Amino acid sequence: MILRAFATALVFAFAAQPQTVDALVERLDKLERDNNALRQEIDRLRAELGALKQQATVQQEAQEITAQRVEEQAQTKVEAANKFPLRVRGMALVNFFHNGPHANGADTPTTASRTRGRATSAVTFRQTVLGLEFRGPQTVFGAQVSGSIFGDFYEGNTETTQYPNARLRTAEVVFDWKSRSLMFGQEKALVGLRDPTSLSYSGVSPFTAAGNLWRWQPQIRFEQRAALGPATKLRAQAALLQTNEDSAGNPGTLSVERRRPALEGRLELAHEFDTARRLEIAPSFHVSTSHIGPFSLPSRVFAVDWFANPVRLLEFSGVVYTGENLHHFGAFRQGFVVTPTSARTVRSRGGWAQVSVPFHARVSLNLIAGTMDDRNRDLAATMIASNRTAAANLLFRIAPNILVALEAMQIRTDYLTGGAKKNPRYDLSIAYQF
Repeated sequence: MILRAFATALVFAFAAQPQTVDALVERLDKLERDNNALRQEIDRLRAELGALKQQATVQQEAQEITAQRVEEQAQTKVEAANKFPLRVRGMALVNFFHNGPHANGADTPTTASRTRGRATSAVTFRQTVLGLEFRGPQTVFGAQVSGSIFGDFYEGNTETTQYPNARLRTAEVVFDWKSRSLMFGQEKALVGLRDPTSLSYSGVSPFTAAGNLWRWQPQIRFEQRAALGPATKLRAQAALLQTNEDSAGNPGTLSVERRRPALEGRLELAHEFDTARRLEIAPSFHVSTSHIGPFSLPSRVFAVDWFANPVRLLEFSGVVYTGENLHHFGAFRQGFVVTPTSARTVRSRGGWAQVSVPFHARVSLNLIAGTMDDRNRDLAATMIASNRTAAANLLFRIAPNILVALEAMQIRTDYLTGGAKKNPRYDLSIAYQF
């Protein structure tokens, strides 16, 4: 009875004050909304705190990496007097080689000698290359400035010399804009920019006197680049070059003007089929004049060089040329013939071609053949009619900066009088690149 009376009183009380019930419900709803908002705020703060912790971890790792790199740079840093950064580059190269009996005593023969001597086996470090590269931190007239200088110890006599002479190989200062560049330096001629792949020959370029017009010569070179499409590019090059006439043929008692100006040009068309396949082809020319006593003899070259890798495991490269009076390109020293009453140039043609098979990023096979063939009726009786070289080498990259190469080569030299002479060469090369 007591409970029933208490319940009845509550009913009458709530019925008498409906506004009190509505207020209570509203306060409960507000409290729930506040709780939800507080929970969301707590979740957001937790997420931000987690992100801050992750960012702090990343920054700490980046600082550790930066500190490590700074420490490494401190060990290898080289600066010029004007605080420009310099980078030491080069290749410590050792060659263990065996030359046949027609090498004429040379470490790196380019022709087979007329007379037979003794076969020789030796080791040499003379083809080691040392250099410096720099890149200016600021632009000049809107151009990025860079440069390099490289030398070796190849000049002079063979390894029997106790102190081989240092020699300048190449040097350049380059002003590079977005689509053009201007170079002042000593480099290969435009008619012979490419080189066969070989560690056996570094003091002179591979296939010297067998199709490779290689000699480094002072020059001013301008280059203009243009895009003909998304994957097709055109590169036009022109150079004012200074030839070296010291290696002239047989001037007799006539004086030879040692240095002469030359004009060169090259036009390269390059197309990328995809990220792994491309084609490059470039015609080029050289025009100069040699002065021998009272005679002015033209030097002319027209050449075409190329590179193509139609499939992943096959690459083709090389150059072919035709011309006259080519002695200043590191070819035969028989660019002209002088008689008591006249002088004539020697016409020549040749080139080299290479097939490369990159089996792996660390292993490649290179097969190379080259020839230089002078026109017989332009020659004197004691001169070389033609010179042919064939080589095969296998390169192993046993570490990111260490190369080991095995190479076999044969040189065949045909003399106008005296017949053909052959000289084999076998080489084991170890190079540490830095």
